[in-house]
Amino acid sequence: MAGRKPLKDPRHRLGAAGEELAEKELRRQGYRILERNFTSPLGEVDLIARHRGTLVFVEVKTRKQSRYGAPQEAVSPAKQARLRRLADYYLRAKGLKDQAVRFDVVAITFQDDAPRIEIIVNAIVDV
Repeated sequence: MAGRKPLKDPRHRLGAAGEELAEKELRRQGYRILERNFTSPLGEVDLIARHRGTLVFVEVKTRKQSRYGAPQEAVSPAKQARLRRLADYYLRAKGLKDQAVRFDVVAITFQDDAPRIEIIVNAIVDV
């Protein structure tokens, strides 16, 4: 996170740490990261990557514990719809037509300070 302003809110620090872990794991699994925290007037996409010829929009959810449910459960239908709109905005802004697209979720839970990372491929399917 070189060059970034230090985050004071513990939730933001946890989220940023989760994004770092997600990016490393995705790279390890062959994803090529194109954008991190892509921001548009419609909101933000955590990561945008290319994987096996497909453009992948990635939502990262991180939890310290499962008290409030699994991280991926936080990707509500409203959030899924927002991600679809963001993807459409990105494709138009970058002039990408007829591009294969999918949506993955990286769910990270810290158990005894060790992260458990799960990549859910094609987590949002009715696009």
